[in-house]
Amino acid sequence: MADLLWDDVKDLFDPHTMGSLPDLRVPNTAVNDWQTLLDLVVERGWEYQYSEGGAAAPLPRARTVLSRPADAECPELRVRPSGGVLAIFRFYATDEIDFDVDLRELQGQERLDTLCGFLAAIGQRLGKPVLMDPEGDCGHPVLGFDVHTDRVTRLAEPQ
Repeated sequence: MADLLWDDVKDLFDPHTMGSLPDLRVPNTAVNDWQTLLDLVVERGWEYQYSEGGAAAPLPRARTVLSRPADAECPELRVRPSGGVLAIFRFYATDEIDFDVDLRELQGQERLDTLCGFLAAIGQRLGKPVLMDPEGDCGHPVLGFDVHTDRVTRLAEPQ
């Protein structure tokens, strides 16, 4: 059974009201959490591309990428947990894993199930919540993976 039903959450996936690129995050992380995420991507066989300054590069160890100079361009990791769904991770800080998804790609039950599975895989491996905030409205999650219930749940009241 699906964590969420499309009809119950489709308002959270409206690019016109939520912004097309919501902010997803795993709070309270450390370098080892980032490395666990990188290992998960490889273990799951998810398609990915790591780049620095727009140039593709081999996937480094988390400690290496997170210890870059402060003035260096922020690297990104593009992950496709399935065709048509893209998550873009940016290595802004050690203490929070940040990534974006495009709501225009996440329409309908099948794509919602893919997103829920992806968030659950990350949350289960890290033992931490994975939260989705509206674009530019960090700190007000509308849905997320709950470690205690082991599922993705709606966190915001319907509009």
